[in-house]
Amino acid sequence: MATPRLSHTAALILKALSLGYCFGFDVMEITGLPSGTVYPALRRLERDELVESKWEPEAEATAQQRPARRYYEVTRQGREAAVAVTARYPLLAQLVTEKPS
Repeated sequence: MATPRLSHTAALILKALSLGYCFGFDVMEITGLPSGTVYPALRRLERDELVESKWEPEAEATAQQRPARRYYEVTRQGREAAVAVTARYPLLAQLVTEKPS
């Protein structure tokens, strides 16, 4: 399956995910994009099989007194797409930095 052509916004989100930002709020914080942009783009990336998601256990969220997070992980195809979009949009490497450990 060919990698879908990604908008600059989707490329920015995919790059953030590939660098270790794994849930929506993290992505919003590092990219500066609003939730109304990030969450629809995450759904499209998941539909296109570039990312997969799963909900954290409810008990974990409850223990930290917050809503459960949906964690996103880049697929093999998504990693290939992230490399391709970084070549297409070279400034992505400067806009999004690797998540500190």
